[in-house]
Amino acid sequence: MKYLTALIFLITAYCTMFAQEADYSDYGNLYRFELVNAPFPDDERSEGHYYKEEFFPKEEHYNDSTTLAFIPDYYEPEDSVDIIVYFHGWGNNVDKTLNKFHLIEQLHASGRKSVLITPEGPKNSKDSFGGKLEEPGRFKLMVEEVLTKLSKEIDKNLSVRNIILAGHSGAYRVMSYILLHGGSTERIKEVYLFDALYAEVEKYAYWLDHYNGRFIDIYTPNGGTKYLSENLMVDLDAWKIPYTFIEGDEFTNNQLSGSRIVFISSQLSHSEVISSQDQFKRFLETGK
Repeated sequence: MKYLTALIFLITAYCTMFAQEADYSDYGNLYRFELVNAPFPDDERSEGHYYKEEFFPKEEHYNDSTTLAFIPDYYEPEDSVDIIVYFHGWGNNVDKTLNKFHLIEQLHASGRKSVLITPEGPKNSKDSFGGKLEEPGRFKLMVEEVLTKLSKEIDKNLSVRNIILAGHSGAYRVMSYILLHGGSTERIKEVYLFDALYAEVEKYAYWLDHYNGRFIDIYTPNGGTKYLSENLMVDLDAWKIPYTFIEGDEFTNNQLSGSRIVFISSQLSHSEVISSQDQFKRFLETGK
């Protein structure tokens, strides 16, 4: 039995190492930074976190300040850059997210001239808390810190121009606080929710009403986001804010680009809505 346990441990360690050392050099350059303004560590998770009866200690789940930045090989950044900030959901981490959902490959295929930034959230934890990024102005500081470090790597002074916020599942919470008071709301031009509208709907509704950004909400029948997505459409009807509703997964790029606000009622699974049909790529290539 002890040999089987040891074998399982070695296989798990090898798979983790493989995920962390994934090679994206065929697509561009991936940089790994440790940030002062990363979501974690954060005082509110200094004692770890309980989800129901399951405990997630700080050292394993809330002590990683890693943020990844990727520049596609077809893109030579100018002084002012567009960025995509992607947040992972429950039970995930930045390395696993890039590998599982093919975010870099999809960005590259889209041809979008943007820098992809993926901050480490609650690492492999069942938690939606956004850490320091829920504080007023902290998101702006994080973006500035990433671009300062990236500037040194490529020997060019970078500043942010436009921002896309994207996230899966539990990422809804940190994204909503960034829209509310992250310090860069006027620069956020697009928001993608991948089966993620679980709560904080009023923050998204305020942004839709007060800013002119593009919004795509793809939701599933069983992911827990269907009710609030459909309820938000009822609100938009009452407020006379136009949107496009797409039922099913056979949508065209013209449908995606033809409306500022798009809801997609998908029949895919909770994780398939990101990459099974290159959805992330298609959202990027139909943006402005």
